Amino acid sequence: MTLSTSSNPENSVAQSHSSISSHTPAWYRPTFSPEHGVYVVLLVSFLTGAAAAQQWTIATTWALICAFAGFQAEHPLALQIKQRRSWKPRFLTWGGIYGGISLSLAVYLYLRTPLLLWLYLGAIAALLLDAIAVFYRKQKSVVNEILTFAAVCLATPFAYAATGGTLTVSVFGLWLLNTLFFSSAIFTVKLRKPKISSLILGMIYHAIASLIIVGLWLCGWLDAIPALGFGVVLLKFGLILGRREWYQTTQIQNVAILETFSASIFLAIVAISLLPAHLSAVA
Repeated sequence: MTLSTSSNPENSVAQSHSSISSHTPAWYRPTFSPEHGVYVVLLVSFLTGAAAAQQWTIATTWALICAFAGFQAEHPLALQIKQRRSWKPRFLTWGGIYGGISLSLAVYLYLRTPLLLWLYLGAIAALLLDAIAVFYRKQKSVVNEILTFAAVCLATPFAYAATGGTLTVSVFGLWLLNTLFFSSAIFTVKLRKPKISSLILGMIYHAIASLIIVGLWLCGWLDAIPALGFGVVLLKFGLILGRREWYQTTQIQNVAILETFSASIFLAIVAISLLPAHLSAVA
C-alpha cells in the first residue's frame, strides 16, 4: 500500500517549507520602514529647516531625497542585525540601494556646502549607536529612542545648510525644539501601560523639556513664537492625562492621529513664524 501525499512526513515538511518560501518576499521587492511616525518627524523637521532658510532650491530637494533614503537604509540594516545568523539578500540589496542613493547625494551636497560634514558625522554616530542598541536588543530603551529622534531631527539643520550654505545657533535651537517636541511621544505612549512610574517619568520629562525651551529663548537660540510652539505638546500631554483611561484603551490608530494632528499644528506655528513676511501673509 502506498502513502498519500498528505500522510508522508517528508512531503509534509516539503510542503510546509514551500508555503513559508512562498510568503517570503523576493529579494527584489523594496523594503519600507513601518515606523510611520518617524516619517512625520522627518518631514516636519525638514520643513522647519527649509522655512528657516526662507527659500526652496534644487539643493533643498536633493537634501530631502538624501534624508529620506538615509532613513530607509536604516530599516533593512536593523533587520539584518536582528537576523544576523544568516545573510538576507533582500535586506542587503535594499540597504545598499538606499544607502547608495543617500551617500551619493550627501557627497554632492558636501561638495557644495562642506560644513555639512559635521551633520554627517553626527548622523553616522547616531546610526552606529542605534546599530549597537539593536544588536543588544536595547533599541526600545528611552535613551536610544531619544537619540533616534535627535538623529532624525538633524533634518532641520540639514535642510537649512543645504539650502543656504550656512549654519547658525538659531537653527540648532530649532533642532533642539524639534527633538524635545517629538521625544515627548516616547513618554506619552508609555502611559498606555498602567504603570505609575510612566506617569512620573513623563511629568519629569515635560518639566525639564519646558525649562530647556525657556533657556533657549532667553539665550536667543529660539524666537518667542517657535518656543511657544512647544506649548502644543504640553496641551497634548494635559489632554492625555485628563483622558488617560480612554488613551490607555483606544486603538493605536487614534494615538497616531493625535500625534500627527499635534505635529501639524506645531509645524504651522513654527514654519509660518519663520517664513518671510510676504509668504507668511499668503499662508
